[in-house]
Amino acid sequence: MQIFIDADGCPVTKIAAQIAAEHNIPCTVICDTAHIISIPGVNVVTVDKGADSVDFKLVNLIHKGDIAVTQDYGLAAMCLSKGAFVLHQDGKQYTEENISGLLEFRAVAKKIRRAGGRLKGSPKRSPEQDQAFAASLRQMILTLAHSDDTI
Repeated sequence: MQIFIDADGCPVTKIAAQIAAEHNIPCTVICDTAHIISIPGVNVVTVDKGADSVDFKLVNLIHKGDIAVTQDYGLAAMCLSKGAFVLHQDGKQYTEENISGLLEFRAVAKKIRRAGGRLKGSPKRSPEQDQAFAASLRQMILTLAHSDDTI
């Protein structure tokens, strides 16, 4: 098992890396050249700037049983299709059961924006969101460790 982080705009990169280190799980952070990330003990992969370049790199690296951290629904769907487990930065787990609805919501929101409409932005991030993410990631690791003796 490895943890892969879509670090472009990810507010929980350091939290995820710390939890990975606590459990001796390899952690890879993927970002584009617009970001400079350096976390001791973490493999940082930097890709060229470009639409979805981080997403495609992450999907090419991830394997069944790995964990991805992303807020991108499209990337989450691709990781799920490879048998990975995926967490949102707020601690919600993406699943086969909820990803279709999330992708549909994304498509509707894009349609509204293209028509000139506006949607309410995300509120300022709270410490409770960080705590929820950390708890979810720890729980996911424990669950996976108990379901597979090779972890």
